[in-house]
Amino acid sequence: MPNFKAAAVIALACAIVLPGCKIIKTPTAEEAANEASGGFNPDTMVGEIWDAKVVPYLDKKAGPFPEVATLAASDVEAAGAKYGHKEKQGSAPWTFATRIDGTIVAEELKSRSAYVDVDVDGDAKADVRVQIGPAVRGTAIRDSLDFVNFNEFKNQIEWAQYGKSFNTHLNKLVLEKLPRENLVGKKVQAVGAYPLPAKGQLPLFVPATITIGG
Repeated sequence: MPNFKAAAVIALACAIVLPGCKIIKTPTAEEAANEASGGFNPDTMVGEIWDAKVVPYLDKKAGPFPEVATLAASDVEAAGAKYGHKEKQGSAPWTFATRIDGTIVAEELKSRSAYVDVDVDGDAKADVRVQIGPAVRGTAIRDSLDFVNFNEFKNQIEWAQYGKSFNTHLNKLVLEKLPRENLVGKKVQAVGAYPLPAKGQLPLFVPATITIGG
């Protein structure tokens, strides 16, 4: 026979407790990650400034690639002052904002770090290597911006994560949409940035905006 007295006691206890109870919302994966990292979410940070600040800044700062490269070869400090940016801490290299307008003369599409080599002066030889992902090497976009700096972050780990988030955002927004077949001979226009290359190496350019083949 059911114990109605015990059931009544339980029901009364629930009635007393429930009015004072607070329903706790289960956090989303993003909210949980934010809490675990002390509120630091580099992907969100990049997403919030990409269209509003990053693309307009690069579009305004960028010079034509032949002009930027020529000046950097003759006077890197002058090129940096006009087209570049570098962190004041340590020995960070100049990173230059530039505009690419040329023809693809070579391609590497099998690697995750895919790229196309571009001729910008009409001699059929590669002048700059344009990364098209999905994996993007370096942190050229982050490093080209004068409105972000290392001192705004807790440590080198956060700074590195922030740089990686620019590449992740770029790939999802821009690079994934690019054509991936028979690119040699096609025209390419892009605005982005590249770090000062080692002597004899092609500049490794990261586009913030890019069109291939019109």
